[in-house]
Amino acid sequence: MKPMNRQTSGDEKTKPKRINPLLKETIKVLLIDDQPIVAEAVRRMINYQPEISFYYCEDATQALQMAMNLNPTVILQDLVMPEIDGLMLLRFFRANPATRELPIIVLSIYEDPKLKAQAFANGANDYLVKLPDPIELIARLRYHSNAYINLLKRHEAELTQEYNKELERRVEERTAELRQALEHLQRTQTQLIQSEKMSSLGQLVAGVAHEINNPVNFIAGNISYANQYAKQLLELIALYQKHCPEEVDEITAFQEEIDIEFIRQDLPKLISSMYMGTERIREIVLNLRNFSRLDESDIKEVDIHEGIDSTLVILKHRFKANNIQSIKNYGNLPHVECYAGTLNQVFMNLLANAIDALDPDQNHQSTVEGERPPGRIEIQTEVINGDRILISIKDNGQGIPAELQQRIFDPFFTTKPVGKGTGLGLSISYQIVVQKHRGSLICKSEPGQGTTFYIEIPVRQPKISKISAEKHHVTVDKLAAYPAIA
Repeated sequence: MKPMNRQTSGDEKTKPKRINPLLKETIKVLLIDDQPIVAEAVRRMINYQPEISFYYCEDATQALQMAMNLNPTVILQDLVMPEIDGLMLLRFFRANPATRELPIIVLSIYEDPKLKAQAFANGANDYLVKLPDPIELIARLRYHSNAYINLLKRHEAELTQEYNKELERRVEERTAELRQALEHLQRTQTQLIQSEKMSSLGQLVAGVAHEINNPVNFIAGNISYANQYAKQLLELIALYQKHCPEEVDEITAFQEEIDIEFIRQDLPKLISSMYMGTERIREIVLNLRNFSRLDESDIKEVDIHEGIDSTLVILKHRFKANNIQSIKNYGNLPHVECYAGTLNQVFMNLLANAIDALDPDQNHQSTVEGERPPGRIEIQTEVINGDRILISIKDNGQGIPAELQQRIFDPFFTTKPVGKGTGLGLSISYQIVVQKHRGSLICKSEPGQGTTFYIEIPVRQPKISKISAEKHHVTVDKLAAYPAIA
């Protein structure tokens, strides 16, 4: 049996606990009537309904505050009460935002149609004559309560939807701000990385070349003396064998142990191979020094072919490891005014990317003999319009999809597997060619047909540094004028 809560005066301190109907969908009935006998009768009607909680307020002046504290799902209200007129109480309920939508069923002893109309006009949701049939009363309580609970759910869903929309709008605005900040940061970081990378690379290559060059020169300078001394020692041994023919067991045993005849034949070959090795190292050091051009940070006239050849020497091990053939179709180029060190870095980036495009491990190509054509990278140079040079680097790899070609020069964008690329090589190369050399760097690729990068720079750099780089750009339409590499 559920207890009947009764509030008869404002002196009572205990207030019913507010329960959100959305959390616990029980029917909470608040009866407002000045006659306790009516309250007891109603309580008995709904006493055996476990989902219905019953609350009673005898003092109509306390009804509004009690309804706000209790948050019922339906109100049963008497129409005639001594403290306050029932119609006025209806208007109070409808004027308060907290109780405006609460369903109110008027209980009255009158069946006057005019009185019913007045009740509905002042905000009543239903009208019952005291005392109604228990089945009808319970049915109406359930109907209005369920309607009110569904209304609250709709309101909460609308508020949630509005909140989500506002949240999404704020997230989009914040995302746009962060995206702009990130793009600015990436551009700044790319410039810093480019400057630091070129400086560090040049210093590293030049330092390694210098450190290797000193001991190599020392070795190369002494090999001729070592060769002379070895010949003299072998001649001395031959003289001993000639003029001291008597055999000593210990000497004879040692000669057999070291195979003196083999040493006599192999030592000159050994020294000769050492000499060839030092010469090869000196050649590599020269190419490293030429690639770094640490002493040529300013613009100078250089041989472009020399820079390309130096880059090919540095990457020779990768060409060999991937069984890639390099084909050079050099034209008759004049010396070009450029920043040789940074331009060599462009050659390094483009050639390294071409090798990666032909690497089966990075591109998931078949490595079965005969299924994949031999890798080939073709380098062609020529003079165009008399005052500009064109360098093309073409590979016969899988090509770049059209949807990615528009982004390949963006900072940090890469098509390589995770951990294989930083996405800075082409971005840095683009800045070096376009911004620093007033030239253009264009990619032309078709899936399955390979990729070609075109570098076009002026033979003489403009004297006015603020000339727009766009003035010297090559458009895609001009690519048709470029000769295809055979």
